[in-house]
Amino acid sequence: MNKPVNANQEFQSDFLSVTEARNAISTLIQDIQLQAKRSDAMERLPLKQCLGRILANDILSPINVPATDNSAMDGFAFNSKDLKTDREQIHLRIVGTVYAGQTSVPPTQASECIKIMTGAMMPPDCDTVIPQEFTKSSEEGSITFAKDTVRAGENRRLRGEDLQAGKPAIQQGRILKASDIGLAASLGITELSVYQRIKVAILSSGDELCDMSEPLVPGKIYDSNRFSLHACLSRLGFEIIDCGIVRDTPEDLRRAFTLASQQADVIISSGGVSVGEADFTKQIMDELGEVGFWKIAMRPGRPMAFGSLKQISPKTSPTVFFGLPGNPVAVMVTFYQFVRNALLQLNGALKPEVPLVLVQSAEAIRKKSGRTEFQRGVLFRDSEGKLFVKSTGSQGAGILRSMSEANCFMILHHDQGNIAPGDWVDVEIFDGLL
Repeated sequence: MNKPVNANQEFQSDFLSVTEARNAISTLIQDIQLQAKRSDAMERLPLKQCLGRILANDILSPINVPATDNSAMDGFAFNSKDLKTDREQIHLRIVGTVYAGQTSVPPTQASECIKIMTGAMMPPDCDTVIPQEFTKSSEEGSITFAKDTVRAGENRRLRGEDLQAGKPAIQQGRILKASDIGLAASLGITELSVYQRIKVAILSSGDELCDMSEPLVPGKIYDSNRFSLHACLSRLGFEIIDCGIVRDTPEDLRRAFTLASQQADVIISSGGVSVGEADFTKQIMDELGEVGFWKIAMRPGRPMAFGSLKQISPKTSPTVFFGLPGNPVAVMVTFYQFVRNALLQLNGALKPEVPLVLVQSAEAIRKKSGRTEFQRGVLFRDSEGKLFVKSTGSQGAGILRSMSEANCFMILHHDQGNIAPGDWVDVEIFDGLL
């Protein structure tokens, strides 16, 4: 395993860029590999229980989809040879009707057609469907249509056009969506192999923190970070171990981290990583593993710790450790910008991509170049239907309301300076993230 950069190395005074931090995290996660890709880290589940789980192997289609050539719409099926004529009008005799689900179809001959419904099996001698609305029917049981209204082979779905038997249908590592469940069902698959959920321990560090079961006294604040992290992890489907609030003493921290690493694949702590706070935490981390204390050129969330704790029986793999800042907004920003993808990668998922949308700012925004800012914003449409984004207001790292009222991150990149109204900014929409 490659050793993560620690506080005594090159990043002691330098700031990591957001990209550098992400790459370093991804490299260590890749090195650790845990057990997520081993056969004993998989489980077979009924299809209805697989939503949101990570697929452990490729699904190969056992059948052709569609199983036979069929009609793409209601109309009349015929052989395109009947179009090879000098006449402008095509006249065909109707010799039968085929409905969706019908397993046998009548044959046709030259100048004959069959009335056919959407999804119905194509007659063996037919390769083209003329939509019903383009035809005129006669009382004698025939149709007439203009030759130039249809081309040979039109409106026919070919056997295996969607999926061919033996070809990949869903890729290993995919986070299964509702459409994937439907696709598997359409192939007659009743169970899937998925990776077992990794276990994530969460804890908060700080003598100023108060549990909600206790009365709030002057000088104390309620611990909101564990609840935010619990909600973030629940939405991603991980197994959560809540280790509560840990006092800022070496003994309490050592006990908490040791116990958590015996149970969990990942530990996420909040608090105790900024300058002046990290002495005890760093001391314990140096004892238990290889953890770097980083300063990242970003706002909020500049201080962050990351690395791994040593293998502790009965586990066979090191425990990944994330030390997030104590400010509530910084916790959520660092979770979604660094931790989320790392956890999914650790659990065997393909790299999830959250698309950025380029939108005009509705207001002026102050921004210093030399750092990446993740401001909380509201994406909206003006009276003309044009998309804009605006800030939720005060962007302090402790103002959790700025996250609650937002529907997106406004990503102001490292080299960007002040933003003027009408300037274009990248937006990361919460619906693809949270």
